[in-house]
Amino acid sequence: MTDTDTAITQKINELYSQYGKSNEAVYNQPISDDLFSPELKKTLETAINASKADIEKVKKSDHPDEKPLIFEGAIFSSLYEGYTHYTIQSIDVKSNTADVIITLEHAGATVDPEKEIPTAVPKVVWNDKIHFVNIANTGWRIDNITFDKKFSNSEDLKTSLTDFIQYSKQ
Repeated sequence: MTDTDTAITQKINELYSQYGKSNEAVYNQPISDDLFSPELKKTLETAINASKADIEKVKKSDHPDEKPLIFEGAIFSSLYEGYTHYTIQSIDVKSNTADVIITLEHAGATVDPEKEIPTAVPKVVWNDKIHFVNIANTGWRIDNITFDKKFSNSEDLKTSLTDFIQYSKQ
């Protein structure tokens, strides 16, 4: 494994350990300068701030029980439910960019809220592609994630966030 592969692998592990399991993480901690490109960081922050503003607006409205605009499902994954395991399949470096194919899987049981009993869920496997950019003097940063078309309504993370921001302005 090259130094570049090692650096990129560390960023992927950081992404999934910090932000992978729950969207609460994006609300409860600053978006990392060390993990995301400046453009993606700005888009993430704009979307989070739009969501936080809507949460406050709904709280102060005449209908505080209405559902505000929040991130639902796993925002860094194609599958709404997120993943239970991931594996790096390949790292393709071209000059100052890299594309990494990640195989993710979701397996396990969920709880049926009406019956409050575990329900078996079939194992689901898919591939997402994480796009990296190497920024001078700062290193590799995640610049986008292309989602698996079988599971996601959005083509990629930036499109998903931009759509969310536009929807929040309606």
